[in-house]
Amino acid sequence: MGGEDRTSHDQNFKNLILDYPGPALELFAAGEGEGIEGARFTPVRQEQLKERLGDRFEELDVPLLVEWPDGRREAVLFAVEEWTEPRRFSVHRMARYCLHLAELFDTDRVVPVAVFLRPGRYREALELRGDRGSYLSFRFLSCDLGRLEASRYLRSGNVVARLNLPNMRHDRERRVEVYAMAQEGLAELEKDPEKRLKYAQFVDRYAALSEEELARYRDEYLAASPRKEEIMGMFLKAAEEGRTEGVQQGEALILERQMRKRFGEPPPGVRERLERAGREELELWAERILDARTLEEVFGE
Repeated sequence: MGGEDRTSHDQNFKNLILDYPGPALELFAAGEGEGIEGARFTPVRQEQLKERLGDRFEELDVPLLVEWPDGRREAVLFAVEEWTEPRRFSVHRMARYCLHLAELFDTDRVVPVAVFLRPGRYREALELRGDRGSYLSFRFLSCDLGRLEASRYLRSGNVVARLNLPNMRHDRERRVEVYAMAQEGLAELEKDPEKRLKYAQFVDRYAALSEEELARYRDEYLAASPRKEEIMGMFLKAAEEGRTEGVQQGEALILERQMRKRFGEPPPGVRERLERAGREELELWAERILDARTLEEVFGE
């Protein structure tokens, strides 16, 4: 992924595509993503591209192998990248990605797809040529979310389109309506409670409504929604998870202070380890620190 806030947007869209590969390709990959029903989706492990191991700027966001068990279509690789800022997009780098994939899988069936979160200009093709001929021509499919009209997708049956309504083009006065239709679509199209929670937060993240707008949503839209109970359930669960996460963050901070007081400045990586830890691990380490003589004993090493 390119542009600002690389990590958060990269992970958000990577999760979205892996959780909903069919709907994602239908929206992001234009005509190539049509008629994808019945396909089997296999994420390609990025570390298989051995020449690019360890280079964070030389990774594909989501390479997907799409196969049809009934043989109706020949297998094809979709090389999907999300870019926050189009001005940072490199058509040369994307061409290299696709050539690597084609060589690795010994196939010519590779579809490059660039998803742009924000509007902007970018180079749309690459052609290598001399005085007497053209020797390499490279194009890719692009989906400019900020240029798609949200009004076209307000009642779409594509869950990825509904979740991305806040990222699409719409007038400012319709922000609350767009948010409402995104949450409504999630409740309608996704039955898994965990995914509902996950993507209710996705919609919140990209809608970024003010407190006043959220109050208007609750009063005007949620109150009249036929899926009010389902949506309220998502919000309550998200609130509870937020409280739990806040407690864990507080426990990790206290434990870090205790470590610093007992053993001095902790080595690099300890804070990250504390932040990743679950509730049970934090409680165990908090008990051990009372008697531990070294930091290693706290972690049981």
